[in-house]
Amino acid sequence: MSDKLIKIVNLKKDFHVGEIIVHALCGINLEIKEGEFTAIMGASGSGKSTMLNILGCLETPTSGNYFLDDIDMGEMNNDQLAELRNHKLGFVFQSYNLLSRTTALENVELPLYYNNNINSKERRERAIASLEAVGLADRMNHMPNQLSGGQQQRVAIARSLVNDPRVILADEATGNLDTRTSYEIMALFQKLNREGKTIIFVTHEPDIANFMKRNIVFKDGHIIKEKFIDKPLNAQEMLEDLPVQNSI
Repeated sequence: MSDKLIKIVNLKKDFHVGEIIVHALCGINLEIKEGEFTAIMGASGSGKSTMLNILGCLETPTSGNYFLDDIDMGEMNNDQLAELRNHKLGFVFQSYNLLSRTTALENVELPLYYNNNINSKERRERAIASLEAVGLADRMNHMPNQLSGGQQQRVAIARSLVNDPRVILADEATGNLDTRTSYEIMALFQKLNREGKTIIFVTHEPDIANFMKRNIVFKDGHIIKEKFIDKPLNAQEMLEDLPVQNSI
C-alpha cells in the first residue's frame, strides 16, 4: 500500500471547440497508491471523465506527466500504449460494452485474443475463472440479452479482470442500475479491492462514493476537495437491510 502506482504531475488537457479552447484539466497533481479504492467525483464538465480517459491511456494530455509503475506514459508510442492498456488496465463502463451476439464467456475472452502468449485452452480457463469470480458460473453461455443489467455489468467486470490488470478503471459503472443491483456491484468491487485490486471509480453520486476509501472531487478542471474515509459503507451489509427481491 505504500508504493505509488500512479503519479500525475501538473497535468493539463485542452480541447479546441471551433475557435474556443476548453481547459478540461488545469494542472492536476495526484498520486494513487497500490491497493487504493478511489472515487473521482464531479458534475458533468468537471474534468473527471477526461481524467479517467488519460489514466486509461485513451487520451493524451496537452502537457504534464502521467507515470504508471514509474513509467512516463508520454514517452510510449501507440503500440506500447495499446499493449499496456491490454495488460495493466481493466475497463468497466456504464453501458457494459458487450458484444450482443457473443456469449458471456466469449465476451470475457476477448481481451486475451491480443495476448500472443496465451493459447486457446488457457484463454478459456482464464475467462471461466473470471466469470466464477464475479458469481456468474451458471451464466457463461448466455447472450447479453438473456442477462439482467446487473449480470451484464458483472460480465463487464469479469472481462476487466481476465488479464489480471494493475488498475481497474470504472466509469459510472452503477449509473444504469437500480439501488439493490448497484449495491451488489459495489459489494463486488469492495471484494476485489480487499483482494488487492487498485480501483479508480468515476461517479457523480455521493452515495456510491461513500463505498470507497478515498474521494477526489473535480470542478472546472481542478481538484477542489479530497477526503479519506476511515470506514466506508459496507455494501454487503446494506444489501441485507434492503427488502428481498430477485438477485442479479
